[in-house]
Amino acid sequence: MRILSIQSSVAYGHVGNSAAVFPLQRLGHEVWPVLTVHFSNHTGYGAWRGPLLGPADVREVIAGIDDRGVLGSADAVLSGYQGDPAVGAVVLDTVARVKELNPDAVYCCDPVMGDVGRGMFVRPGIPEFMRDTVVPAADVITPNHFELDFLAGTTTRTLDEVLAAVDVVRERGPRDVLVTSVLHDEVPAEHLEVVAVSDTGAWAVTTPLLPISPNGCGDVTAALYLAHLRSTGSPGTALERTTASVFGILEATLAAGTREIQLVAAQDAIATPPATFTARRLR
Repeated sequence: MRILSIQSSVAYGHVGNSAAVFPLQRLGHEVWPVLTVHFSNHTGYGAWRGPLLGPADVREVIAGIDDRGVLGSADAVLSGYQGDPAVGAVVLDTVARVKELNPDAVYCCDPVMGDVGRGMFVRPGIPEFMRDTVVPAADVITPNHFELDFLAGTTTRTLDEVLAAVDVVRERGPRDVLVTSVLHDEVPAEHLEVVAVSDTGAWAVTTPLLPISPNGCGDVTAALYLAHLRSTGSPGTALERTTASVFGILEATLAAGTREIQLVAAQDAIATPPATFTARRLR
């Protein structure tokens, strides 16, 4: 596939495009990374250097790709953290242009807004922009449990409530939803679930909860799920392969004792996802 990925970039570590591009390439896909920032490192360190690229700069890069006459050959557009509605508008304009040229192309959005324990960590107004403008334009979204609850306007504590919340969000536009870091009343202790829902059904995978939470895992997850979903056409298979690869990356990261995810060290788990987890059908 050919994937246009509009995300941040860091020189050191792996978040945004610096987390998404290599796994997609390791799976054999062509990636066109468009950068929204180019920082020295991710902001979780509390200090960083480097430029924030303005919406006009991002638009110019995409226009240059269009000038080459290849934008219509893109199979998918991928986006992650959007810290500025103006950049979000560029992403949506790009999605519209790609779909005008290739109606079979899809838009995968990781609606980065917040997480359990941290609450919202984006600028005021961004969550509402994501909920009301960006998510309805997406074909695939990959929120975490906290973000799903916000998008659906509810609080979910059971698996049935999670599925009902996904249905509410799907009615607004996106047909494929992957919910990460799901913790409901029926999840065993020291575990979490990942849930995939599409027009063809719903599936869940239960994974052990490892004692680390490094930056960038959500970016990798969105990229891998998009790739496997489009390659296989099966949400259940895409769920199994994505969770297996991400778990392998986390295991390698834990073993290395570093706060940066070990994409290179775990690349075999990306290229050939092990049969670590089996998705169970929910409906």
